[in-house]
Amino acid sequence: MRRATLARRYRDAVPLFSRRRRLPAAERARLDLLPGDSVLASTELVDGQWVVASRRALHVLGAAEVARSPWCDVDGGTLDPTTRTLTVRWVWGSTSRLVFPEEPGARTFSQAFRERVQQSVVHVVTAVVPDGRRVKVALRRDEDGELFTQVIPDGAVDLTDPAVTTAVDAAEAEIRDAVGLPR
Repeated sequence: MRRATLARRYRDAVPLFSRRRRLPAAERARLDLLPGDSVLASTELVDGQWVVASRRALHVLGAAEVARSPWCDVDGGTLDPTTRTLTVRWVWGSTSRLVFPEEPGARTFSQAFRERVQQSVVHVVTAVVPDGRRVKVALRRDEDGELFTQVIPDGAVDLTDPAVTTAVDAAEAEIRDAVGLPR
């Protein structure tokens, strides 16, 4: 009984010593969490926005709107520890920058971000197209767990070029064979 009481006191006291701010209830209420979804990590950015990693999506809570992106829309990200900037690479080729304040939230959020992106990727094959550029073909999970293939070109690869299409089709067939899916 005494041990349980001490554990409860410790658990209740820990937030007092944590420098990381919790997602405020008003911000949490703005999230569009689907059934079965839950918040894994959140932190406030230097511009006052909140960024939230949930099981199913990345959420950026701006002043006027909430941007919700399933993890399968994220190609990856890189954290610069010096500037505390997480550069998010989107599958359509653009990037976004999330700048964290000087607190432990950046590291915790970055770890959750990495784990969620990796969880959405099942298998990846890189195809080299005739001009030497690369096209990544990935088998990914959408937020409902359904598998689909995704083509992510490197730079300005013309996906309508017949030679590129042939290389991408071969990579997609390879990836589907590797995991036992029909072509």
